[in-house]
Amino acid sequence: MPLPDLIEIVPLDKPVRAEISVPGSKSITNRALVLAALGEGETTLQGALWSEDTQVMVECLQELGFMVNVEPDAEEACNRTITVYGKGGLVPPGGTAEQPLELFVGNAGTAARFLAALVCLGKGVYRLHGVPRMHERPQAALLQALRELGYRIDSPNDKLPALIFGSGPRPAKCRVSIEESSQFASALLLCAEAGRWQVQVTFVWRRRERLIAKCGKGVRRQVEVTGESAEESAYVAMTAKLIKAFPKAGGIFQIEPDASSASYFWAAGFLLASAAVSVRAGPASDWQVDAAFPRFLPLPAAISRRTELGDSIMTAVVLAPFSNQAVRFTDLGRLRVQECERVAALRTELTRCGAKVIEEADTLTVFPSQLHGADIETYGDHRMAMCFAILGLKVAGIRLKNPSCVKKTFPDFYQKLAGPPPAGLGARILDGKRGRALGEGELFAE
Repeated sequence: MPLPDLIEIVPLDKPVRAEISVPGSKSITNRALVLAALGEGETTLQGALWSEDTQVMVECLQELGFMVNVEPDAEEACNRTITVYGKGGLVPPGGTAEQPLELFVGNAGTAARFLAALVCLGKGVYRLHGVPRMHERPQAALLQALRELGYRIDSPNDKLPALIFGSGPRPAKCRVSIEESSQFASALLLCAEAGRWQVQVTFVWRRRERLIAKCGKGVRRQVEVTGESAEESAYVAMTAKLIKAFPKAGGIFQIEPDASSASYFWAAGFLLASAAVSVRAGPASDWQVDAAFPRFLPLPAAISRRTELGDSIMTAVVLAPFSNQAVRFTDLGRLRVQECERVAALRTELTRCGAKVIEEADTLTVFPSQLHGADIETYGDHRMAMCFAILGLKVAGIRLKNPSCVKKTFPDFYQKLAGPPPAGLGARILDGKRGRALGEGELFAE
């Protein structure tokens, strides 16, 4: 039975002790699927996330002609054991300009960007397209880098849908900026060895500088500082480390739990002073930037999306009204071009709950506030839904519209909230229109 269109999270009214398991990392799973397809022989990914984004990637690889087997995971309902039969760097051929091989990527940014690079290694024409929001998201820097490598990419606005004319591996060089998305660089790096590409990663950030002209009047100008280092992005660094560790000749590779998903339960433990909530078998490596989330509790006066946290900075934003000081969240530009315009969405929905939030450029400042219940617009964004669901464990009357959008990365999220401790938090979740408590079987997002 599908989730209702509106659900209400009932605050926890008693202490809880829980140890929550979370599914595998989406970022690592989709990177590993590409590396396995480009590898030699049979590679088995254990603990791989099975959600909308990773299903899209698997389905596209199968559509391309790769053999991919998917088996259940006994430890975690939203994980799978995925076996990929690699072709040693070869990509099956596409179609023609008149009848291209169609690849539907939904709203999965990793699939859209990684596949754009991957199909260049095939021969023929491939058409990448997705949902309307995916057609709005940035692609230009990646498509331009692929053109620098010598591939033909037809797109009237440098976004999806796009026709990609694969011509196989070709020794060439390119530069790619990660200002809008680190996924552009990761896409190229994942395919660089098979493609015989040399990839130079650049980053650009902007700051304001006060200059005094000879006339003595103050003028402002925009200053661009450009550097070249994959380590400037935690997600590009993850890609580099994964490439180095991955079994290129086949074998078994273990996907670790998703740190961004874990942040919701770390946040729940902090928000509910009477709760003792931990994450079972959390990330063991330093690959995921969001594994640092617990170090930011209680929240400091400022947190940067560029240098300190990844997607879990959204979780921190929702916690900020309970801080004893104003908290400034900086470098949020990339959040504007993801599943929704996340900066405006966070400001709008927190304000709807009674929080004082100021948005300036790519910065949000959230002040200590007394919150109340509200109907929350999730904008079809899984992270908006999960952030405000955690808020509902503390604040009465939080109701989520379109809650099933969590299927993108965490389909059994609400089951983790409502399941009995210690495997769940024991929260009550209601049908928002009928007021009826939902059973475990009704809480899976599909």
